[in-house]
Amino acid sequence: MSLLLEAEKYVANQSSHIALNAFITPLRRQSGRWYDQVKEADLRGKQGNAKSRLDGRLIAIKDNICTRDIPTTCASRSLETYTSPFNATVVQQLEDAGAIVAGKTNLDEFGMGSASVHSRFGPVKSARKGQDSGPCSAGGSSGGSAVAVATDQCYSALGTDTGGSVRLPAAYTGVVGFKPSYGLLSRWGVIAYANSLDTVGIMAKGTSTVRDVFNVLNQHDPRDPTSLSPSSRFRIVSRLSSRRLATSLKTSPLRIGVPLEYNVSELAPSVRQAWYRSLEYLRQQGHIIQPVSLPTTKRALSAYYILAPAEASSNLAKYDGVRYGTRIEGRSDGPSPDSYLYSKTRGEGFGSEVKRRIMLGAFSLSAHAIDNYFIQAQRIRRLVRQDFDAAFAAEHPLAAETLGTPEHPQQAGVDVLICPTAPSPPPTVSDVANIDAQGNSLDAYVNDVFTVPASLAGLPAISVPVSGKGEVESQNGDDLAGIQIIGQYGDDELVLEVGELLEGHGL
Repeated sequence: MSLLLEAEKYVANQSSHIALNAFITPLRRQSGRWYDQVKEADLRGKQGNAKSRLDGRLIAIKDNICTRDIPTTCASRSLETYTSPFNATVVQQLEDAGAIVAGKTNLDEFGMGSASVHSRFGPVKSARKGQDSGPCSAGGSSGGSAVAVATDQCYSALGTDTGGSVRLPAAYTGVVGFKPSYGLLSRWGVIAYANSLDTVGIMAKGTSTVRDVFNVLNQHDPRDPTSLSPSSRFRIVSRLSSRRLATSLKTSPLRIGVPLEYNVSELAPSVRQAWYRSLEYLRQQGHIIQPVSLPTTKRALSAYYILAPAEASSNLAKYDGVRYGTRIEGRSDGPSPDSYLYSKTRGEGFGSEVKRRIMLGAFSLSAHAIDNYFIQAQRIRRLVRQDFDAAFAAEHPLAAETLGTPEHPQQAGVDVLICPTAPSPPPTVSDVANIDAQGNSLDAYVNDVFTVPASLAGLPAISVPVSGKGEVESQNGDDLAGIQIIGQYGDDELVLEVGELLEGHGL
């Protein structure tokens, strides 16, 4: 299929899948700009002068990543009229490689949610159906990007992953979702939720496509203070290169770690079966399956929901109607607090979930609570990373401390960890709405229980779809579960290789 025919198919699918609400700003079919860009890329390809493997491909962008020519709303009333004067670095890198922005995808407001229902523009709906025949949740917060990929509305899509916001939607919609090591991809131009956790992630139908996008974006950005410097990148490559030669899938078996703490009683049978089938397939390929312990995992979710809201409360302080964002007019001399500009702007500009997390974050940073909550959560975060470092055979390439202390004894060492991405199949959109209406928002937070630890440690992780029934594909994809591969910091290529191995054999 030519690039032009492929692009026309994607744009046509955007029009035919409007009910899924994957896009806030889709491509306009009658607009000729993307059409001309694809024609030029097609011509370059025929002449052997393609800019990259992404030349002429349509890539959707999550609507919290700035684009110069398309509004960036974060699915919030606070930014519903905002258009950035610049492209985010990752968007500019894609365009320089010849890729074309395929529109801006829907999300949980400011990336805060696990189901993509907390959006100013309405919930995202998956093409998968629940037992009541209602649409399933797409997962969050990058649900729009996941659905766009799953329903062929784009070639690939960018999302952001703070605590699992790329991997969870990938698991719920049956696509591949990759969160690189923290600091490898630029965050400049990405509207922040939690700076120390936010990572640009990649979604696609296959791991090979994810790798193509990753190779374009994996560059140092001097404008991003959290972007790894060239010297740090060289240090990672040099320290892991010898280990990579010894652990190549083509030359020697891998040690596959199975985290004992992830084998919880709440695991759905289909998820457990997909996990078992993945491990059994790897064992049959000659790889060694080894149980490992990550004891701090049980505290990771609680720590995340202290740290992330704390950073969010600080990041969202600028949306006050004076300096930044949409202004909700109010009299400064009004008789009640609701009439003041600041309170009206924030009260009406933010949705319920965003306000909930701002309040939670402000409390945990308050003078009387910071020691008991925020500081303790930071300590847990350090212990989570030490658990991973003790489990992996490769040392953390940027770590100064030495492992194998009495507090954290060195284990035998594994190359990657394999576990479920989510504990259960996706709920329906109506079930999620009922949970929110009843005020049981904490019930939705547990969906991130398997994805949060890797985010706290900044590790690379990928979710690939695996069938729980042994069939390549079921009628509705209702037996697919996301299986997550986690690697040591900087070992992104090995994570992609193992993901491709599982994905490529009809599991």
